[in-house]
Amino acid sequence: ITAAAEAWARGAASLPKPWKPEKPVLPVEGMRNILITSALPYVNNVPHLGNIIGCVLSADTFARYCRLRNWNTLYICGTDEYGTATETKAVEEGLMPQEICNKYNAIHTDIYRWFDISFDYFGRTTTPQQTRIAQDIFQRLLARGFLLQDTVEQLRCENCQRFLADRFVEGTCPFCSYKEARGDQCDKCGKLINAVELKNPQCKLCRGIPVVKPTQHLFLDLPKLEERLEPWLEQSWATGDWTANARYITRSWIRDGLKPRCITRDLKWGTPVPLDGFRDKVFYVWFDAPIGYLSITANYTDQWERWWKNPQQ
Repeated sequence: ITAAAEAWARGAASLPKPWKPEKPVLPVEGMRNILITSALPYVNNVPHLGNIIGCVLSADTFARYCRLRNWNTLYICGTDEYGTATETKAVEEGLMPQEICNKYNAIHTDIYRWFDISFDYFGRTTTPQQTRIAQDIFQRLLARGFLLQDTVEQLRCENCQRFLADRFVEGTCPFCSYKEARGDQCDKCGKLINAVELKNPQCKLCRGIPVVKPTQHLFLDLPKLEERLEPWLEQSWATGDWTANARYITRSWIRDGLKPRCITRDLKWGTPVPLDGFRDKVFYVWFDAPIGYLSITANYTDQWERWWKNPQQ
């Protein structure tokens, strides 16, 4: 308090000159470099005040604070545009998925501009950079033995000639008998559902009755990482600033043992899987979307690795 009072008494003339980074903003030797991202908003809706308060506004406030502290700050965000929800919205509006993405990316951009959110760059995930970086990460995982193949029982609509992703299936919940449960979750009882467990399943596109058929998918072999992950977590918990909730959830995953996680889907709209036998599939959006933070930065500057692969800065 004393220091604040003394600084106030000295007046604005005694303050350090505001830091004006060159464009693009890149890490600077000897400065505190801050990279800020806020959760990528999904592209199939119009953002409302709750969305903005929930993640964008808090990150914007922190970015403004960092700049006032003369820290070298880069704040990025963008729309998350792949996955089943985009395909579903496209069917609802009678548009192609890319048209849906273009429409809602423009809406998001205009709204954040109206709110004067101080993004250094607001991008999107449907870009060549996203494809290049996501496929590169996939190839590295493949080369290091962190992927495995397995057969999955999945619903297929013979009328539409396609395997049905979770949100393209509706039926009766096997737990509470709610008749409009989705293939991934029941909105009435809240329980997670495997689509093949639904009673009286229907294809959401043609209302035909799908059949259960096997299909091959690729999985992240997460159990292989457990031995390396546990000591890293212990060190990170000891030196980092994790919330109690984050510690609890992470410990529960480790305690129960990590399970292989499917990273491919039988969809048309997504980043293509660059592997023979799987080229008719795309990456699952939760494998693909987090890579969006990297690819959006890469669309902002071709020196993006100075932010994402630079622990010294």
